[in-house]
Amino acid sequence: MSDHSTPAATGSGLILRRLDSDKPADLARWEAYVATAPSATFFHRAGWQTILRDVFHHRCHFLYVERNGHICGILPLAQVKSLLFGNSLISLPFAVYGGVVADDDAAAAALEAEADRLARELGVGHLEYRNVDTHHADWPSQDLYVTFRKEILPDEEANMTAIPRKQRAMVRKGIKNGLRSEIDPGVDRFFDLFADNVLRHGTPAMPKRYFEALLQVFGKDCEVMTVVDADGQAISSVFSFFFRDEILPYYAGDAERARDLAANDFKYWELMRRACQRGLKIFDYGRSKVGAGSWSFKKNWGFEPTPLHYEYRLYTRDSIPQNNPNNPKYKLMIATWRRLPVWVANRLGPLIVRNLG
Repeated sequence: MSDHSTPAATGSGLILRRLDSDKPADLARWEAYVATAPSATFFHRAGWQTILRDVFHHRCHFLYVERNGHICGILPLAQVKSLLFGNSLISLPFAVYGGVVADDDAAAAALEAEADRLARELGVGHLEYRNVDTHHADWPSQDLYVTFRKEILPDEEANMTAIPRKQRAMVRKGIKNGLRSEIDPGVDRFFDLFADNVLRHGTPAMPKRYFEALLQVFGKDCEVMTVVDADGQAISSVFSFFFRDEILPYYAGDAERARDLAANDFKYWELMRRACQRGLKIFDYGRSKVGAGSWSFKKNWGFEPTPLHYEYRLYTRDSIPQNNPNNPKYKLMIATWRRLPVWVANRLGPLIVRNLG
């Protein structure tokens, strides 16, 4: 199939198609399916095709199958191709979750067969599914990441009490320090804190236009919340996604002095408190590398980690790619990056990060 080819019959009464983002009716049908499919996530939404294509210039292949005119399975894919990190087909770049969402085994098999065919046609080194659950026990898999999810209780005070004692004391410290949260209409304050934060960690920042595109494409299902000190100075900020009855704080940044004021703890409490007021049910703390600082921080909040099952089909590669800061070969690069002026890092970062996925 080409990017917008004619539909193909796959057997079992299934028709295989590709999402055409220029057709509002196609987008509406895809979104309606994601809204109700039990295993779908925010990262299965159609808007990611627009963002990956327009911001990062990745070639997207958002596949779906239908039976009797109704969508019964989807698989969003994007090709990430670079000289530095290789050629891959991923569901989905920059996402915590991905992979096939299907009503039955036949629909899932049809989507995966097309993904395999497409991967071979594109000559990629590997195909990657970012699954929550195991789908292919015989495939190579990555156990580097876990996710943290917890129920939001209907009462604000009950949520505060549910936070373990030491972490709860940090939240109260932030309150005592006169911190408060504000909802921002744009990304300016968030991006300044985010870019400075990732630079201190030695990693490239996403481009500012990426966050602007997220707000434009997903609208009210994205939100920027910024924590300010008693003088009104922004010291911590978080960019969150909303999906069904869940909140997912996905990107965050803090000033160096945020730690002394307990701004990070206060920030996540404010997210939880506001989510409780909105009637949301699940707080998805997102992905962390096992043993990393963010992993420990989330554990201290009483969240239990759930392993993520990232599965790989290898074609021209001999092993799973390790394009993450834990890879020793990036140690010198990270140390060098930390010493760059922030304006240089912000200029060069998008050229690198688009290829990481």
